[in-house]
Amino acid sequence: MRQKRHRKVLKKASGYYGRKSRTFKNAHEQVMKSGAYAFRDRRAKKRDFRRLWIARISAACREHGVKYGDFIHALTEKGIEVNRKMLSELAINDPSAFKNLLETVTK
Repeated sequence: MRQKRHRKVLKKASGYYGRKSRTFKNAHEQVMKSGAYAFRDRRAKKRDFRRLWIARISAACREHGVKYGDFIHALTEKGIEVNRKMLSELAINDPSAFKNLLETVTK
């Protein structure tokens, strides 16, 4: 069982630099640390993408002289439920549709 456990950890550590890929102790420490980083960054990725979408929407709003916060507030007031990911895609790929949405909301 010990050999099986060691083999499993060393297989996960293949590709690491130096002793981290060859000795069980160092490999185990690095595999545990890598798992912690992966867990943390799966959650951070969601925050990073939301920040990116907001930056894109904000830039598109500024081109038309509207603040991002005012735009989002107007969307909620009108009852239009479009998430930030889709708004960002509209702003990049279909600026005319985004402009129409902006004009609809800010009237």
